[in-house]
Amino acid sequence: MATNKLRIVHCVRSPIGGIFRHIRDLAECQIKAGHDVGLICDSTTGSAYDNRLLDDLRPHMSLGVERFPMKRQLSLGDLKAAYSLYRHVRDLNPDILHGHGAKGGAYSRIIGTILRIKGSDTKRIYTPHGGSLHYDPNRMEGRIYHALEHGLITLSDGLIFVSDYEYSAFETKVTSPHVPVRIVYNGLKASEFTPVKSNSDAADFLFIGMLRNLKGTDLFIEALNNIRLARGTAPSAAIVGEGPDETRYRAMVERLGLQDTVRFYGAMPSRDAFAMAKTVVVPSRAEAMPYIVLEAIAAQRPLIATRVGGIPEIFGKHVDRLIEPGRVGRLTQAMTEALHHPETMLPATESLSSTLAETFSTDLMSDRVTSLYHELLGNPVACNDSQNLEDNSTVLPEPTSFIAKAK
Repeated sequence: MATNKLRIVHCVRSPIGGIFRHIRDLAECQIKAGHDVGLICDSTTGSAYDNRLLDDLRPHMSLGVERFPMKRQLSLGDLKAAYSLYRHVRDLNPDILHGHGAKGGAYSRIIGTILRIKGSDTKRIYTPHGGSLHYDPNRMEGRIYHALEHGLITLSDGLIFVSDYEYSAFETKVTSPHVPVRIVYNGLKASEFTPVKSNSDAADFLFIGMLRNLKGTDLFIEALNNIRLARGTAPSAAIVGEGPDETRYRAMVERLGLQDTVRFYGAMPSRDAFAMAKTVVVPSRAEAMPYIVLEAIAAQRPLIATRVGGIPEIFGKHVDRLIEPGRVGRLTQAMTEALHHPETMLPATESLSSTLAETFSTDLMSDRVTSLYHELLGNPVACNDSQNLEDNSTVLPEPTSFIAKAK
């Protein structure tokens, strides 16, 4: 069991996608290390698939899984939600209140500050996961969100970034933090490094991501059409995910006459999706440290991805294989090359997979995060919770990434 047992509450708006995968893995490691862990999230977000994952998590969270309505955009309703959240968190008496994403980070730091005014020593931790850092600082919406982030830094005890890129973006768009900072990469489990083979009826390409403009789903569809125009036949493709722009993308497929070769699927485990296609395509316009790229590489799937966010940090010496974001011509070229010469993509994938486990590990991720908790609390014993994993028999169902409704 953990030498210094902590009461940890994670707060996130939408329990979906990579951000929830991160929280789930972190919570599992913290529970195994003997800590009491809870989760607060939105009650209006998530498909049946998302809700099943929450139900799997609930029995193992000693501080509970509670859901409150949290809108994505700022609104007067935030005041009512914040009051409900405050009363719930107050009764949990956490040592650590860890907010994830812009809205979760705002709620957790404001509530944590009120608790401190009332005598608590709750530490307020924030991990952006991209969030407001994706906004253009030259536009009004970006200026508003970045100003709010700047104000909230004074209510923070520590910041955790999931990539060097994210930390740099925070310094550039918001401020240079005056509180302790850790850069902690997202982690994978050893079991995820088992290769995934394509099904016999696999499509040529797979897009897996939330169906929103930020993820480049429209670029993927346009590239499929460009290939069709160039060679006379369209490649087959699977689109896995849900999101606010799904209707628009379905209409785009119909308008371009690709309905016979492009199929839409809902949320599903990423490794199941990987088997459905020969090449995975991640044409994102912006990212932080995407799990789907890590998972595709660990599964040794041929991968086309853009040079955004923390993706270059994953690719390392193979960074020249990444393509520039937003350039449908370059995306079309890369996908065409994958169709004609798929064998050229395998060596880089195998090389990346063999080195990924050392840096992108769930145990390492948990150790670095939880050691920051202890540091801020002034606990004298150094944290290495991974050493305690066998001391606790609690085992959550195997976590898996999924794609669901937009954050």
